[in-house]
Amino acid sequence: MTRILGIDPGSQRTGVGIIDVDAAGKVVHVHHLPLVLLGADDFPQRMKLLVVGLTALVEEYRPDEVAIEKVFMARNPDSALKLGQARGAAISAVVMRDLPVSEYAATEIKLAVVGRGGAEKQQVQHMVGLMLNLKTKLQADAADALAVAITHAHVRATALRLGVNARQAWSRK
Repeated sequence: MTRILGIDPGSQRTGVGIIDVDAAGKVVHVHHLPLVLLGADDFPQRMKLLVVGLTALVEEYRPDEVAIEKVFMARNPDSALKLGQARGAAISAVVMRDLPVSEYAATEIKLAVVGRGGAEKQQVQHMVGLMLNLKTKLQADAADALAVAITHAHVRATALRLGVNARQAWSRK
């Protein structure tokens, strides 16, 4: 079994989802939650909460690999910058623990989980719940993080079958 930590970075809430995956690519839910960062006094303190929260989760759940959503270009430049900073803080928190990180665009995640790169958030939430046999409705950020982890599990299983690395398995070139 390989344990994958999925991260959906955000400057107000960062989704975290942890799954186990076997060699055949079968996924099992381990844990999920949104790290709520709004209780901090200012933006730097939010980033501190993010790093501390991820570090605690890594220590508790001991993932083998990490998958994170790539930054998309937002309409608001300030929002895009904050999202990028949150993503950087998240990556720093896990690479400091020597964990390998794979990155996936939102369209890649939607394609892997729903079958359409333009799927709606509700479709992603629904499919993640079905794939992981979860009975309760998922919080949006946590569902997105689980979707990132599931995407990585699928890509990694395909790569193992093909005898290539994960990026080569996902690439269309």
